[in-house]
Amino acid sequence: MSSTQHTLTPQRWLILMCVMVGAAVGDFLLARGMQQVGVVDLHHLGTLFAAISNPWVLCGILVLLGFMACNITALSWADVSFVYPATAFGNVIIALLSKFFLHEDISKSRWLGISLIVVGVGFVAQGPSRTEHAKEAS
Repeated sequence: MSSTQHTLTPQRWLILMCVMVGAAVGDFLLARGMQQVGVVDLHHLGTLFAAISNPWVLCGILVLLGFMACNITALSWADVSFVYPATAFGNVIIALLSKFFLHEDISKSRWLGISLIVVGVGFVAQGPSRTEHAKEAS
């Protein structure tokens, strides 16, 4: 295989962006809904069904279904060891959504951890998206 097969096309960048944003927005919507629902106890399944019927939670589930479709697509052409780190910038998105819309307090150590993840993304993005395997002789 040539190295040109590892080039990320604009369509593939778009899929990776959808994975990154979809996971962050989906989780944000779930968290927003769960703030309204409160504690869910698996011993009382009614609370779980109440959570699922919350509009924020339902929207979060739908967004996460879209995320999963994009994630499956990305994993069809790239290694999991490339996709997950490459989409880790979603941690920044979820932290910003949490801070400004859920009014969560994010400590300096969390920001430092998120920054280290983003730096790590730079290392991963420089490598190939797919591991090449030698073809077996017939």
